[in-house]
Amino acid sequence: MSKNHDHIDKISQQWKENHSGFSHELVEIIGRFSRLNKHLDMQRLAVYKRIGINSGEFDVLATLYRNGAPFRLMPSDLIKQTLLTSGAMTNRLDKLEQKGLILRENSNEDRRCVFIELSDSGLMLIKKGMPLYFEVLNSIYNPLDDDEQNELNALLKKWMTRFE
Repeated sequence: MSKNHDHIDKISQQWKENHSGFSHELVEIIGRFSRLNKHLDMQRLAVYKRIGINSGEFDVLATLYRNGAPFRLMPSDLIKQTLLTSGAMTNRLDKLEQKGLILRENSNEDRRCVFIELSDSGLMLIKKGMPLYFEVLNSIYNPLDDDEQNELNALLKKWMTRFE
């Protein structure tokens, strides 16, 4: 393959040659997204492995962290922000609590209300992980200049409105 051609070009060419009634351009877009997503996942997984947690655990810790001090939310807020089911969230919270990375605290006003808060260990871990994570993100997007990143982001946002 030449420098200007990738594996998806070969797939697209096969569709053009053998089944011209289909839109090969769409195959190219979806194919590149799928392959790119695999590469992105591998890069991010390396960060998670380096700090000793999985992607789901990282997601919860990062959500608590990005909301700012005191790094605590109600489970319902975590569910909304991570797009998980309550069962999946409970499973993640149980594992994070077992690892000592979060604390569950009942509200003083209403014992039925529970807050999820980063423990000191959880805060230290996510503070260690975030610079590594953003270093990886910067390297991933390095081939695109700032204008291209902004344009890509705008196009993806426009496309996402169809689904959300």
